[in-house]
Amino acid sequence: MAKEKGRKLIAQNKKARHDYHILDTYEAGLVLMGTEVKSLRQGRASLVDGFVQLDGHEAWLYNVHVPEYSQGTWTNHTARRKRKLLLHRTEIDKLESKSQETGHTIVPLALYFKDGRAKIEIALAKGKKEYDKRQTLREKQDRREADRAVSAARRRQRA
Repeated sequence: MAKEKGRKLIAQNKKARHDYHILDTYEAGLVLMGTEVKSLRQGRASLVDGFVQLDGHEAWLYNVHVPEYSQGTWTNHTARRKRKLLLHRTEIDKLESKSQETGHTIVPLALYFKDGRAKIEIALAKGKKEYDKRQTLREKQDRREADRAVSAARRRQRA
């Protein structure tokens, strides 16, 4: 069997980028059971309610839904168990000091396989206010309209 290369996306948390200002991102490994890996290889997972908590110089991932493996037996995993994250000590120390500031949290952004190994992208984030969310949507819409106008002008020039 050939070794996997590259990055294969399994799940993404788009709502996190809408609800939070992303300050810093980290890539972490996951400690998984065999049936979890098989379920992830089928491309089934949800990061929507997920969050990271630091406990005793260890990072733990909570509320990430990895459904039970369909061909699993009594060895199957529970869908929303807590999972240990594999990070360097310096990264954990940075996250620990920054996440204790008011309004800061650690959220999962993406779950993927990188060269055959399950990885998760986590971010140190600060919650957005409602007006920040509206402002972001307005900027996105303005950018889209400007791009449309530019492409329409180019089409007219060619014709």
